[in-house]
Amino acid sequence: MKKTSCVEDIRINVQEVFKINKAIIVYTIVDDVLKGIQHKGDERQQMTDAEVITTAILAGLLFGGNVENARKILFETGLIPRMLSKSRLWRRIHALKDLMADIFLYFGEVFKQFNESFEYIMDTFPVAVCDNIRIKRCRLVRSEEFRGYCASKRRYFYGVKVQIVSTSDGIPVEILFLPGSAHDSEALHLLNLDLPKGSNVYADAAYTNYDVEDTLIEQDGITLSPQRKKVSLRQDDFPTKLYKSFTRKKIETVFSQITQLFPRQIHAVTMKGFLLKILLFILGFTLDRAFGQIL
Repeated sequence: MKKTSCVEDIRINVQEVFKINKAIIVYTIVDDVLKGIQHKGDERQQMTDAEVITTAILAGLLFGGNVENARKILFETGLIPRMLSKSRLWRRIHALKDLMADIFLYFGEVFKQFNESFEYIMDTFPVAVCDNIRIKRCRLVRSEEFRGYCASKRRYFYGVKVQIVSTSDGIPVEILFLPGSAHDSEALHLLNLDLPKGSNVYADAAYTNYDVEDTLIEQDGITLSPQRKKVSLRQDDFPTKLYKSFTRKKIETVFSQITQLFPRQIHAVTMKGFLLKILLFILGFTLDRAFGQIL
């Protein structure tokens, strides 16, 4: 039997307390949101919707998307004594995926209202379903539209692009999933960009689209400010170039922090499950970023 030192025991206990505190806070936030949107679950449920969503979010935030580990610790600590079995819990999580997406949108609207700078950042990051060498054996997706190229890493990948619009503080407020081969500019036609009037959205040069820029400023009062290429017809002065570059790089930090929550490989049986896990990572990160002082 392996012996543990007192220091290791204390470290383990601190980690357990840390996870318990996060679980309590996340549950409180989720339960308040569900009450705020007047969501009512089935009274016959053994486990409430708030408890199911809390378990799913903690899996993404603390356990690399492993719902079973989150399920065990919440049950063993007595926080959720009526915990469902692994298979039943996963069915409930899948059934509540639309509600979890609504919760993210709810938080997004709140964070937009409190964003006094009116500045937002838009960009995409790739999430590979599998390595290129395993594409022929991949069962989640079987289409060339999911094969994309990541310029920053100078490599091809097979999976999806996650489009994120965040505040200047790095809190995601809108997300969109696109096939790996989709160009970043396609998101301009698919994203809601439901931002307050007077907002300024910073992006890289891939989002250059003069028609969209003109439409946004005329109809919605939103300024799209992509970085300009040397051949661009609309050039920026040096201070504007510098500020755009500085502001836009903040989104890279957001992507890095989100992907740190990922396991080495995201395990999923279906593409819907794969996208659901990515949503859980982003939702967990959003809560942690926004309520970091108490989480």
